[in-house]
Amino acid sequence: MKPTRFETAIALIDKKNAEDTNTYQVAGIDYPKELLYSQRMTRKLLQFNPNASKALQIAARAQHICRWKIARDEYPMDRVGYLKWRETLKKMHAEITAEILEQVGYDQQFIDRVSLLINKKLIKKNEETQILEDTICLVFLDYYFEEFAAKHDDEKIIDILQKTWIKMSEDGHQAALKLPYSEKSLELVKKAIS
Repeated sequence: MKPTRFETAIALIDKKNAEDTNTYQVAGIDYPKELLYSQRMTRKLLQFNPNASKALQIAARAQHICRWKIARDEYPMDRVGYLKWRETLKKMHAEITAEILEQVGYDQQFIDRVSLLINKKLIKKNEETQILEDTICLVFLDYYFEEFAAKHDDEKIIDILQKTWIKMSEDGHQAALKLPYSEKSLELVKKAIS
């Protein structure tokens, strides 16, 4: 049986992300960092929103496509530099994904919808953009937070948690509070949201 357009798009996104030379170790196995991240995004999205549209599933999978191609240190190491880097990345992620979607035969309307999501336009106004933002925050909290928290002081962590919390919907908050945190992390989360 021939794979569907959707399956081919996901496979092509994974193929690009598998080129990441940065690795992330889980249970003694090295994974290409962005491939692992994109698979976690899909898993978390479908746990959080089992009826996610194909456009939303593709946007989640491609959210960091080829991220390693634009290094953070190509921009000034301050807040302005960070935001500029993030904007440039979003644009690149959307462009690479649009090329893949065009290649497998999606129409312009569908491609534009996925691009809007990847660019995270209309957070709090567009339901799917909000679901994507919630998923990004949940993936961070579930898979990367403990390691991140260990490298920074509590004050910085609480600040980041508060910024994360603001971006999320009420459904996102509920899902975040059900994640399995360590005692220390749970304490930080509670401080941040009180």
